[in-house]
Amino acid sequence: MKSVLAQTCKDYEYIIVDGASKDGTVDIIKRLEPQFKGRLSWKSEPDKGLYDAMNKGIARAKGDFLWFMNAGDEIYAPDTLAHIVAAAKDDTDIVYGKACIVNAEGVKVSEHHKPTPPNLQRKHFLNGLVVSHQAILVRRSIAGEYNTAYRISADYDWVIRAVTASRKNTFLDEYVCKFLTEGVSQKQRKRSWIERFHIMRAHFGIFRTLWAHFIIVLKYPFSIKY
Repeated sequence: MKSVLAQTCKDYEYIIVDGASKDGTVDIIKRLEPQFKGRLSWKSEPDKGLYDAMNKGIARAKGDFLWFMNAGDEIYAPDTLAHIVAAAKDDTDIVYGKACIVNAEGVKVSEHHKPTPPNLQRKHFLNGLVVSHQAILVRRSIAGEYNTAYRISADYDWVIRAVTASRKNTFLDEYVCKFLTEGVSQKQRKRSWIERFHIMRAHFGIFRTLWAHFIIVLKYPFSIKY
């Protein structure tokens, strides 16, 4: 919330969807809400998981672009939104940049574990989610809902569909977000791999998916982990 408040560009609407948490989140929202001067709307109620909450946010959004930040993530710098707005021309459907991976203390751990392509195309997603979910903004008019059948990797499917529908993707060669990594359990990681395989097969077919996974396995020992 503080990283949103710090933005020099104020041309935004800020939507918070909280899953009826009992950890003091609502108290924090209420305390900071007046500082947003009407640009913040929020709701706290039970949901069916992360992607159900994101779909609620999409349903409430009125702005031109959608940008998702999860709890613990931040907009990278006070002028980041200004740079994004400057890059978002009339024919641009996607603006994306780089993610800075940080730990709980806010210290940089690495960049996104997959190189961000400067000319983003659908085929790049045969390598996995090559753009961090927190580092991509999608024009609302081409963005569908998240498929809640996927519990961990619906963002991968959502981004592929968005890139497929996009007229023009604009790359910002700079950090646009700080992505908090707190580690993923082995059980979740395995489920994520399974979901991503099914998503890739749905978009690219079984043969391209199998070949892509063969290449991923070969590269895995040399890839960045976080």
